[in-house]
Amino acid sequence: MRKLRVLKWALKAICRNPTRTFLTTLGIVIGIAAVISLMEIGNGARETLAKNIANMGVNTIRVWPGTITRSGVSSGSSGRANITLNDVNAILKGCPSVVAVSPVVNVRGQIIYGSKNWSPFSIIGVNDRYMEIANWSIEEGEPIGERHVVRGSKVCLVGATIVRELFDGESPVGRDLRIQNVVFKIIGVLKSKGANMMGFDQDDTVIAPWTTVKMRLRGAGSTSLSSTSTSSSTTTATSTSAFYVGSLDLYPSSSSSNRPPVRFANVDSLIIAAPDQTKVNDAVAEITEVLRESHRLAPENDDDFRIRTMAEFSEFFTSQTETITNLLLCVAFVSLLVGGIGIMNIMLVSVTERTREIGLRMAVGARGSDILKQFLVESIVICMLGGLLGIALGHGLSVMMTVLMHWPSSVSYGAIVLAVGVSAFVGVVFGYYPAWKAARLDPIEALRYE
Repeated sequence: MRKLRVLKWALKAICRNPTRTFLTTLGIVIGIAAVISLMEIGNGARETLAKNIANMGVNTIRVWPGTITRSGVSSGSSGRANITLNDVNAILKGCPSVVAVSPVVNVRGQIIYGSKNWSPFSIIGVNDRYMEIANWSIEEGEPIGERHVVRGSKVCLVGATIVRELFDGESPVGRDLRIQNVVFKIIGVLKSKGANMMGFDQDDTVIAPWTTVKMRLRGAGSTSLSSTSTSSSTTTATSTSAFYVGSLDLYPSSSSSNRPPVRFANVDSLIIAAPDQTKVNDAVAEITEVLRESHRLAPENDDDFRIRTMAEFSEFFTSQTETITNLLLCVAFVSLLVGGIGIMNIMLVSVTERTREIGLRMAVGARGSDILKQFLVESIVICMLGGLLGIALGHGLSVMMTVLMHWPSSVSYGAIVLAVGVSAFVGVVFGYYPAWKAARLDPIEALRYE
């Protein structure tokens, strides 16, 4: 009952001057609102980032050609070592932590359908395992199969942006699409992925068999198709010695199967899938070892290839997001500090104004601890009210940002609990000194105070 009475007296004292109480709590309201809105927007950004990385494949690894060093002289950016089909098969055979590999060949160009044309963000050639590696599915039609890659079929998949721009949203499956004056048949539509974490439209793409892209769109001549399927255990691609031992044997003789000779069987990059995110580092170590052996690099030589994983991008962007969020939170806590000083100031004023009341309470039997408790509860209640208003305002701001500016946000229950705790803490810290000062007043002097 005494605790309830103390709370009742505190509420009565606060309600005596509601305008002053509101202005006192304004600093706490602004600080808590800033903390809540920033935490919710930061959580939304992290969730969006995680989703984008998951769409791009958290277990994927990319391998690009690097520079060549011959006789101690580095070719720098002007010369690049080749990633070949031999490397694809070597990785599949020698890397237990790898489940799938796809060569990637990139081209640029204009696509045409009827009287409409469009320049897509990317036109890439891949194999039949690419969709699995990239965690991409088909909205309509069928994916690129092994038979398409082996035969060099002129078929392709298109993204949602291509469907919207060239086909007005109608189904393009079965229609012909001209890419660099080469006619491809559309066999499927990719499921929409939206923008990636760097803002590029992933749906603005055309995907075709890499053998077709290499032969038809890159003008690289004929390519032996007996080794294009990564699931095959044999290959007739150009030997690694053609590239890494100084030999110029770029045109080996035809195989006994009477297929055309291999010509420039290098690819732009490789995309590789590990079983899960925990196996990525093991896969990178195995790929490095296999490629160094395949390229016949001496122990003292640097790698002539570059390996990157999505984990690196994830850590970089996550650290940047957390740094910005923490910086803004520091600004918000400064606002809380200013609000706390304002509460201390107003409580000191309140003690001065109520000196005779304090003396009267002590004269009728109130102890110093009772006076201390009363003013401390008043301070805590003021801060808690400010905290509740700040939570409502902060959540409203994050929702408004989502609606008006399309910023992602996510409710942070941890931030709400933190805000309540910080409000009570501020009330105790900045309200203790005024309450202590009131509790130490001399009753006789307090009664004489004018």
